[in-house]
Formats: sequence, structure tokens, C-alpha cells
Amino acid sequence: MTSNPLTAKIAVPYARALFDFSVEKNIMHQITADFQNLETFLNDAAELTEYLNNPIVSQNAKCEVLTKTLQSQVNTETFKFLIILVNRDRINLLESIITNYLELVYETASIKMIEVSTAFVFNNLQKNMLIKKLKELTNAREIRLVITVDSSLIGGFLIKTESKVIDFSIKNQLQNLAKHLDTVLEI
Repeated sequence: MTSNPLTAKIAVPYARALFDFSVEKNIMHQITADFQNLETFLNDAAELTEYLNNPIVSQNAKCEVLTKTLQSQVNTETFKFLIILVNRDRINLLESIITNYLELVYETASIKMIEVSTAFVFNNLQKNMLIKKLKELTNAREIRLVITVDSSLIGGFLIKTESKVIDFSIKNQLQNLAKHLDTVLEI
């Protein structure tokens, strides 16, 4: 989610309105799929994000670009929503709106978003075992992992969910050992 609290505060009502609309029209699955794909697409297309966020670019130009790049790729209602964001000068909030919308969907579907930082990339067996264990611990129906590779952890991994952090990294173990040695050596 975005680190700017003002952006998040403005994005939440848009995400909630779209979520409520998608439930009412029974198109939540289509919009969710569109937003998951759009999130990935925007991460890979930094130039498009910069273009849409540029306040100097006219609304018409932004609508043209969205029409050419996304209209045939997304649900009609998703596309209409994007155009509304452009017309209200809120397209710069798109990433935050997507994040908030997906959080609402996952919460409703009992899907937990869990961030995992790891020293090395997990193979499929490791990832599946971790998901299975996290399902047991959280009682979630489904787990969605957001995995980042952080070589400074040396080995192991760090799990972040809601307000909990579980640190199984070698870096953390070495820091704890150093603290313990400091207290022992002071005696």
C-alpha cells in the first residue's frame, strides 16, 4: 500500500465504491482479475504510470492512451472506472485504489495477504509448504504471498502479516546472538 496517508485516505472511498458496485452488479471476479492484471502491468510499464500521473498531460490525451492500451484488455465497467478517475484528476491514485480494492476483496474472500522477505528465491515446494503452514496458522481459506528477495537477510526469511512480524532470518539470529554475547561478556 502507498506510504502517503493522504493518498490512501482519498483512494479508499474510490476502492470501496468500486467494490460495492462490483458486488451489486455481480462482476467482482472480472474487476478483481482486471485489477490483478493491471497491477502487474503498471509495475512493468513505468512509463505509462508516469504519463498518467503527469499533471501537464491533458485528460483527453490520458483517455486516448487508456483507450488504445487497455480498453480491449479489461471489462467494460473497469474501463469506465479508469475514465472516471481521469475525468476527476484521480488517475494518479490508481495504484493505491487497486491495492485498497484488492484488500477488500481478499478480506471478503478470507484471503490473507502476507509479505515474505527471503534471502533466496523459494522453489515451488518451499512456497507451497509455507502457504500450507500459514493457512493453518491464520485460518485463512487462501494465502496470497508477496515475496521480495533481500540478500541482506543472509539466509532464512521474514514474514509480515497485519501487525505481526515473524523473523526466521539468519541476520536476526546473528543479531540476537551478538546481544546475548554482549550481556554475557559484561558480567
